[in-house]
Amino acid sequence: MTEDMKKYLNQLLCRVDGLHCILITDRDGVPVLKVTNDKAPELAMRPSFLTTFGMATDQGGKLGLGKNRTLICMYSTFQVVQINKLPLVISFIGSVSCNTGQILLLEQHIEPLLSDLKMVVAES
Repeated sequence: MTEDMKKYLNQLLCRVDGLHCILITDRDGVPVLKVTNDKAPELAMRPSFLTTFGMATDQGGKLGLGKNRTLICMYSTFQVVQINKLPLVISFIGSVSCNTGQILLLEQHIEPLLSDLKMVVAES
């Protein structure tokens, strides 16, 4: 089943020009499912980097703006889009010129995979 999910995510990865990585992690940044190409920046895939989403979400919540759903970070050479699907976080890493709107549209294609993965994370 995991191989089928990876194959599906790999197809989604190829749909968006400049998208280098799709990562599904738990809140602590531990990878549950990951597909990458050879251009994916290694530093952006480390759990220590990925856990910053949880901290940023908590800080945003303290501002009284409500629950954070999506975080988009633009760096000099790449961008990171993270989507809150607690207990999971979906992270997309792409080039700085990658179409962010197309990345956000991938959420609806990944949503069906998450129910099975959420059960696995909840059990552990």
